[in-house]
Amino acid sequence: MDRIINILKPPNMTSHDVVGRLRRVTKIKKIGHTGTLDPMAAGVLPVCIGKSTKIIEYFEEDSKTYRCEMTLGASTDTEDAWGTVLETSDHLPTEQSVIDTMMSFIGDIEQVPPMYSALKINGQKLYDLARQGKVVERKARLRTIHTIDIIHMDLSKKTVIFDVCCSKGTYVRTLCHDIGLKLGCLAHMSFLMRTASGNFTLADAVTLEEVQTLQAVLEKSRSIEEVLAYFGRVSVPTGLREKMINGVKIDLRPYIESDGNFYRVYVGDLFLGTAKMTKEGLFVDKYLYDQHGKS
Repeated sequence: MDRIINILKPPNMTSHDVVGRLRRVTKIKKIGHTGTLDPMAAGVLPVCIGKSTKIIEYFEEDSKTYRCEMTLGASTDTEDAWGTVLETSDHLPTEQSVIDTMMSFIGDIEQVPPMYSALKINGQKLYDLARQGKVVERKARLRTIHTIDIIHMDLSKKTVIFDVCCSKGTYVRTLCHDIGLKLGCLAHMSFLMRTASGNFTLADAVTLEEVQTLQAVLEKSRSIEEVLAYFGRVSVPTGLREKMINGVKIDLRPYIESDGNFYRVYVGDLFLGTAKMTKEGLFVDKYLYDQHGKS
């Protein structure tokens, strides 16, 4: 089974737990998710099964969209509502200052990863060090905030609900923390739901309760070819098939049918894998199936 399934991850469950549940249902070990969601967060979690794990890296590059609630007036050690409060503030900003400050974060920003994260430094996960009471220096990383849309603001309750579309590796709780610092009132994330990951959205996500059998997983998942439908297409002459399968490097630019940086590679109607555009030309990036269409 080489499929991709869009799971609606519930809160109070790790992304790894979701993978474990699907392994038990499918009896397949080769399963991986395309981007960690914090345990307390909910939402879109695409999961790759079988040969589709080879294309996880394509999805990891996708932008992510979230619905977030930010609470003003306090900072926590985890930068969210499930941590220990470190400091509080009685300062209450105006609605306009909140809007102006949040909009100032659109574009390229630098983020310092939170201590309570799975990021590794010198082979150790930061959250393991944080639980030992240790704080280590972390280098700021460049991230991109594509859009911020404020949905609802209630300063009497010190809450702001907003949608944010951002690049991979962005910590939304750190965004809330940094907004609070710039406002001078402190802030933390109090709710998070991922509403989209690339082309995967809440509308086509399924719950774990809906996929408790192998048949249900098959019915609710999509093929690699379907999921990569937005890639360009290359149709290679049948005479080149065996050379390609045997590892001969062939520039596929003469056979391009539609534009893109990444392409689905076909021999006739047979889907073989993916190709990537480079400065040198267009070459196969991953073989997903052999010349007989077998994985």
